[in-house]
Amino acid sequence: MSIFDLSGRTAVITGGNGGIGLGIAQALNAAGCNVSIWGRNADKNKSAAATMSAGPGKVHTEVCDVTDPASVKAAMQATLDTFGRVDGCFANAGIGGGGRRSFIDRTEEEWRKMFATNLDGVFHVFQAAARHMTERAEAGDKFGRLVATSSLASLFGTARNEHYAGTKAALNALCRALAVELARHGVTANAILPGWIKSDMTAGIMGNEKFVANVMPRIPVRRFGEPTDFGGIAVYIMSKASSYHTADCFVIDGGYTAF
Repeated sequence: MSIFDLSGRTAVITGGNGGIGLGIAQALNAAGCNVSIWGRNADKNKSAAATMSAGPGKVHTEVCDVTDPASVKAAMQATLDTFGRVDGCFANAGIGGGGRRSFIDRTEEEWRKMFATNLDGVFHVFQAAARHMTERAEAGDKFGRLVATSSLASLFGTARNEHYAGTKAALNALCRALAVELARHGVTANAILPGWIKSDMTAGIMGNEKFVANVMPRIPVRRFGEPTDFGGIAVYIMSKASSYHTADCFVIDGGYTAF
């Protein structure tokens, strides 16, 4: 069964009021999945929920700081009070960038903020969801989907953004470990790895000789993709300005997403 096959079930989406999270929330809701959107901003949560008003699934929002375990626990309980269960958890909290200083010039505050935002949020949300899913499994209801958003940076690094690459690589390792640990409970763990596609944002990048010589050889597909390359993906969200597709080119149903 696909990790995205959650029709008639309930999924939690963190970072669901924009970007990848919102696209996944819309796709799941349109397929009949109930969606609980967790974000820090109540107004953005409300706006995201409004975009799904026509979907067959019900929508619930919770103000939640995913880096705070108490906030996550409260959001999970509120979601369970509303829907009775959580079957899927899509953790999309995270930030990139953080300036163009080199590794040796990073401050302790910058380093810890990046790790807290990109890793702690996924840890707290996944742990809350996994506890609920394994408790259900012990009662005979084995089903659960944990999905984190990774990055190509986790595979080939990134210039002056190494702390971001490090956190995303850690997420890949976490998903591998969870896939093994939670398999007996019927819970799968996956990492969704974005990849390059042709778009308005990337149209001129191939004219950059340094990029072609230094970066392209380290991108696994070694070329820009076409939308048709990803026709088999269960969830595919792309705007004209986006340089990434928001699902994986690899098998994502039944276990860890291989890179």
